[in-house]
Amino acid sequence: MELFQQIINSINDVLWSYVMIAALIVCALYFTFRTRFAQFRLIGDMFRQLFASGTKSDEQKGKKRISSFQAFAVSLASHVGVGNLAGVASAVSIGGPGAVFWMWVIALLGAANSFIENTLAQLYKTRDKDSFVGGPAYYMTRGLKCRPMAILFCVLTVLTFGFAYNTVQSNTLCAAMENAFGINHVYMGIAITIATLIVIFGGIQRIAKVSALIVPFMALGYLALALYVVGANITVIPDVIVTIFKSAFGFEQAFGGTVGAAMTQGIKRGLFSNEAGEGSAPNAAATADVSHPVKQGLIQMLGVFTDTLVICSCTALIILVSGLPLDGSLDGVMLTQEALSVEIGHAGRVFVAVAICFFAFSSIIGNYYYGEANIAFFSKKRWAMIAYRLTVGAMVMFGAVTTLQTVWSLADLTMALMTLCNLVAIVLLGRRVIVLLDDYMRQRRAGKDPVFRLEEVKDKIPTDGIECW
Repeated sequence: MELFQQIINSINDVLWSYVMIAALIVCALYFTFRTRFAQFRLIGDMFRQLFASGTKSDEQKGKKRISSFQAFAVSLASHVGVGNLAGVASAVSIGGPGAVFWMWVIALLGAANSFIENTLAQLYKTRDKDSFVGGPAYYMTRGLKCRPMAILFCVLTVLTFGFAYNTVQSNTLCAAMENAFGINHVYMGIAITIATLIVIFGGIQRIAKVSALIVPFMALGYLALALYVVGANITVIPDVIVTIFKSAFGFEQAFGGTVGAAMTQGIKRGLFSNEAGEGSAPNAAATADVSHPVKQGLIQMLGVFTDTLVICSCTALIILVSGLPLDGSLDGVMLTQEALSVEIGHAGRVFVAVAICFFAFSSIIGNYYYGEANIAFFSKKRWAMIAYRLTVGAMVMFGAVTTLQTVWSLADLTMALMTLCNLVAIVLLGRRVIVLLDDYMRQRRAGKDPVFRLEEVKDKIPTDGIECW
């Protein structure tokens, strides 16, 4: 296990010290300029489109479609969870307060990556009974005409969401329950594994019911508590913000961390939380029924802002105003628990433990489904699905009994590889989104509700592989 950890760490050192940070920021800056700062100048459009429903023609036909808001809610539900509580805490603990600044940077700039990938998912979606399906595998196959790349992405998605991310979820859940109630990791791991297998062998309907029941309630509850704590400490918030900026550029090292560590941790944990450019959100975005692909691209950018600028920031501020030492003695979810306990007593530990329990479990089954959908892209065999489900259960148990460092290292590796694959695809296809954005803005300037008509752009982008427009 020690040798395995060393190998993973060595690869991650190369990927996250050089390759990933450069790739994410360069792509984000490129698309920010190519879209003429769409993530800032079109904020009004994001909110206007958020509550848009399906097209009238489809409603008249009596077809059931997923609305813009529903697709947004599905992707946001997968974002909000362990990354917001444990991931932020790990970033601040290792990288210092400056890590928060780099989380903000990757959210503000990375939103452009999110816009491109989600608009592409809409452009290359395909019909599936009464709904739509799509995502990176589809625009790699239909847009790039590169099925091997699509299969590679599917494999990386399975490894990332089905296996690696689920080790993070189960480890964090067990740590939170032990810190709050003293429950042994092994016993908790067995319980989580059994519950996971029961749900995933029950199929997507069971997954949907469980997720819809527990995620919104706990997400809103945590956000309300976080905002209360921040509000109660509003007088010291300006000083904390100053510390964040000073630490980000090396002017304030009293809280630990270096500029390099702050940047690396902020970008890593920011990506884990908001998934901008990673290629996961497009799977949900493709299902929405909208009149123009750009509309869903705009809406999904709002999810990035909500996740990082609001929820992650609240967690970071709770930790920083608590006065707890950032010396590694507390890490991950335990740091968040102890920070809340400073503000509201032991109830803080209990609340975070319960919230993490719901967040992590819903993320486990949601992550499982991301993997299942990608396995189905290249294999419909029953034995493959059964093997996948059993392996997911095994990884949940593995995550429960291994170390925090191991699960985060594994997640960082697979996340990096998956993201790099998706970034290559969106860079190659990005020009097509710029054409769609120009078409959207032309109609907006004319006072119209933009409607995409393929024949109007057929001279500017290849139309083969585009099915639903």
